[in-house]
Amino acid sequence: MVRDQIEQYFDRPEAAEELVAAVKRLVSIRSVRGDAQPGMPFGEGPARALEEALKLCGELGFETENVDGYVGTARLGQEDDGVHILAHMDVVGEGTGWTKAGPYEPQVVDGVLYGRGVADDKGPAMAALFAMKAVKDLGVPLKKSVRLILGTDEESGSSDIAYYYKTHPYAPHTFTPDADFPVINVEKGHYHPDFGASWDVSGALPRVTAMEGGFRTNVVPPEAWAQVAGVEKAALEKAVAAAAATGAAFTLEGSGTDWRVACKGTNAHAASPEEGNNAITALLEVLSALPLADCGSTAAITAMHALFPHGDTRGKALGIAQADEESGELTLNLAIMKLCETGFSAKFDVRFPICANEDNCARACEKSLGRYGIAVTGDAGMTEVHCVSADSPFVRTLLECYETYTGERGAKPLAIGGGTYVHDIPGGVACGCQMPGARPNMHGADENISVADLITAAKIYALAIVRICG
Repeated sequence: MVRDQIEQYFDRPEAAEELVAAVKRLVSIRSVRGDAQPGMPFGEGPARALEEALKLCGELGFETENVDGYVGTARLGQEDDGVHILAHMDVVGEGTGWTKAGPYEPQVVDGVLYGRGVADDKGPAMAALFAMKAVKDLGVPLKKSVRLILGTDEESGSSDIAYYYKTHPYAPHTFTPDADFPVINVEKGHYHPDFGASWDVSGALPRVTAMEGGFRTNVVPPEAWAQVAGVEKAALEKAVAAAAATGAAFTLEGSGTDWRVACKGTNAHAASPEEGNNAITALLEVLSALPLADCGSTAAITAMHALFPHGDTRGKALGIAQADEESGELTLNLAIMKLCETGFSAKFDVRFPICANEDNCARACEKSLGRYGIAVTGDAGMTEVHCVSADSPFVRTLLECYETYTGERGAKPLAIGGGTYVHDIPGGVACGCQMPGARPNMHGADENISVADLITAAKIYALAIVRICG
């Protein structure tokens, strides 16, 4: 049976060694988006990672193509495409707090591989590639081709995949190994408004003169700082002590009545904001407890603390909390905030369920902000929820392949807040690579994935290729 052949193929010790070595090659390249250059639409890092990935695919015997630096492809078979597997080579910034390995110096510790991108998404990409290699090496005949499509801009909007599909047809079946097992058939919609307020310069004391936190919309901000003037150190220490329940770490630098307050939280993926510790909202806890003068920055601090209290990752204070049985709860991450002497700007990341709409989400948010004189700026439209029937033959096949190698029975598809490459692709779903119960720390320090889970994923993908294209 092909099922047993795949099992035996990946149970060889060298199979894990080869897969891990391939992941390490890619993870060692810092592929954070940078400035565009000729042939490198998303900067040098993503381009280098794509080049190395295609080189690796060629070494394994696959036909490859670099599509203008946006994506690269590796193909198994010579017939029309039956399956597209979408993965990405770009990563988010490394952040701070790494302990198990350097973010670009991947290491295996007690059977777990650590490094930026091992789980999101270089490790899963290699699991899919080696699944294709297994099908090729085992000589399984295919009636349809399978194409691995490696992108370079997933973390910053997925314009790479949009570019590819402008000139290439969709496959009958598409999945991405960039989420959770068993199968993700629902991806929540996104709402990412920019908002803020302005005021005249004030000389009132005490006041907050500057504040900054966050660096990406889809990351829980791990650090934030504020500059305060006219505040005694004792008052700051009292406010910091009152904010101890946030679990964040605070440091004070300065002298007299001029101080810089720094806050260190924990980053996490914005789709699961409860897994992080938001440094911006924690810092607002401190600032709102200070005896500040009546001025524009004080009004902004007061409003932001009221609308985004620390630990409110469901938008209750903002008036947009909601949930449904099929797609779960709305999640909210206050991601970026900058304040100066004349105003502030901010941005949050909301992932909303099927039941959300313009009235109960976007308009409700604007109404809550408006009560404090804060306005949404620019076009802040809501994206659509992506939903594929749980009863589709494609979803059922992937579930069966998952059950075959995990032993789980009765697996059900899931809904997630994360948006993947398939969000706008008809019939596309996410499948793995995160196993139930795993904590990969995607977008955080010590990002990780179990080597055993990578091997299991490769088995699942190999069987899926055979079932769909064979």
